[in-house]
Amino acid sequence: MKYADVKEVFAEIPDEITLAVSISGCPIRCRGCHSQYLWEDVGKELTTDALSAMLEGHFGVSCLCFMGGDQDPAEINRLARWVKEHAQVKVAWYTGRDEVSPSVELCNLDYVKVGRWDATRGPLNEPTTNQRLYRIQDGQLEDMTSRFWKL
Repeated sequence: MKYADVKEVFAEIPDEITLAVSISGCPIRCRGCHSQYLWEDVGKELTTDALSAMLEGHFGVSCLCFMGGDQDPAEINRLARWVKEHAQVKVAWYTGRDEVSPSVELCNLDYVKVGRWDATRGPLNEPTTNQRLYRIQDGQLEDMTSRFWKL
C-alpha cells in the first residue's frame, strides 16, 4: 500500500489536529471524487518506519487519519494497531465503503468515517450526507456527523 501525500488538517476530525495520510490505489472510484489522483497506485510505501517519520516530523498532532486504504483493510488494521502501540495520538480511518470491513478491529481506531462520496447527498457538512463519522468508545460507534453541520 502506498501514500501520495501527508497534510496537517483541522477539519477532518473535530477537536483534533490531524495528520491526514492520503493512500493511493483507491478501488472505489466515486463519481465526482475530488481526489482522483489517488485512484492510481502512486507514491511511497506506507510502512511503520514511514509512519514513525511522519509523526516525528509533525509536532502537536493529536490524531493520525488514514484517508483510504480500502484495497487492503487488513493492512489498515495492522498499521492502526502499530500507531496505537507506538505513538501518543488517536487513530482515524476514512473508508469509502458503507461499513467497516470485518478485517478492521474497532479497538485499533478512535474514529471512522464510512460512506462513498455521493454528490447528490453532499459532503459531511450537509445534513443530507450519506457519509457518517463515528467516534469509537468501548467498541461502540457514536455518530458525530452532526458536528460538521451548519446550524
